[in-house]
Amino acid sequence: MSSLIRYGIVFIGLAGAAWVGCNTYAYFFSETAPTLSVAGIEPDSCYAGDVECTVTGKDAYKVATISLSLDDKPLAENFKINKKAFKHTFSIPTKTLSHGNHKLHIEAHNGTFNKAKSTKDISFCVDNLPLQAAFVKGDTDAKVFQGRTLHIQFQVNKEIKEAQVKALSKTYPCFAESAGSLIYECYIPTECDEIANEYPLTIEISDRVGNTIHLESKFQVVLFPFKKQNLKFDADKIKAENEAGLSEKHLEAEIEALTHKSPQKKLWQGVFVTPTEIKEPRQITTDFGVIRTTQERGLRQHKALDLYNTPRSVVWAPQDGIVALKNRYAHSGNTIVIDHGYGVLSLIFHLDSFANIEVGEKIKRGNPVGYLGKTGYATGYHVHWEMRVNNIAIDPMQWTKHDF
Repeated sequence: MSSLIRYGIVFIGLAGAAWVGCNTYAYFFSETAPTLSVAGIEPDSCYAGDVECTVTGKDAYKVATISLSLDDKPLAENFKINKKAFKHTFSIPTKTLSHGNHKLHIEAHNGTFNKAKSTKDISFCVDNLPLQAAFVKGDTDAKVFQGRTLHIQFQVNKEIKEAQVKALSKTYPCFAESAGSLIYECYIPTECDEIANEYPLTIEISDRVGNTIHLESKFQVVLFPFKKQNLKFDADKIKAENEAGLSEKHLEAEIEALTHKSPQKKLWQGVFVTPTEIKEPRQITTDFGVIRTTQERGLRQHKALDLYNTPRSVVWAPQDGIVALKNRYAHSGNTIVIDHGYGVLSLIFHLDSFANIEVGEKIKRGNPVGYLGKTGYATGYHVHWEMRVNNIAIDPMQWTKHDF
């Protein structure tokens, strides 16, 4: 036998011995567990029909077995693999499962002495129910005055992914009336100068597995006879306020930003209250929507309520929410903005001074926000209360009379 052949045999023998040695070492001493991944089903997602799934895995030694269970009931138990890498497919027939939440459990053991294991749990939901919805009120035709809020409610037969209303060339989000409720609602603000007419309304509803249905209706925007008013500001006061506070443009930019990041959660419950006590109608010094003429600002619509009370008397939050803004502006003076959630904001102007509150704090209905004053463009002591829904100013008094 030539030396070359002898060397070859020796090399192969040594290599084989090394391989056996490494595998023996891995068999007794490896502490690594198999790696697992799952395709076809995602955690916290919803499914209908048959769900085709694939489990893939690998192990430095080898994957010996895998086990699958659904809601603690075995689908495959100690299924033999005996490979370093594997792919296993299976199907979940969701129509045989109950509507609601389920859990898939996957377990893989390697072939080492210690039989190290890996597990993966995937929670998912099954939704095979046909999507159904209907308006809460039998008569779906509605009327709303210019500058008021149209409140739409509908009921579904199961939890949905999302719903939105298309009306007045805009899209408005819908949300559950309360946590876990199957009644959804939407607030549609109408501009003071919205043309009085009949308008179509479409609700698009999507469930968690991609089914979509539509509800169709119509509503009327009704002409409102807004009052007119002439007002004169003191030129020296306007100059002083312009020097003391930020611009109106600055405030509007901040309100726009606040509207976009408003919590997608209803922070209030029940009716709103006026931010100061109103015992007599004459305390409402300027109604919502008054068409006001001033030398300094021209012809503008006053899209808020002006309320009079004792100078420096306490002014409070109209409803629960979060203090979203606290600052001084030229036209509005000392200003507080409260975010009630879902893009519903209360703006309170002309405060003499602020209460001990800070931006970001939660605030309850009736908690002090400041004291009645005449900072900003104000001819006398009063509080200006403005409400906006999706950054459209609407009549706040409507929200004190209806439980939205």
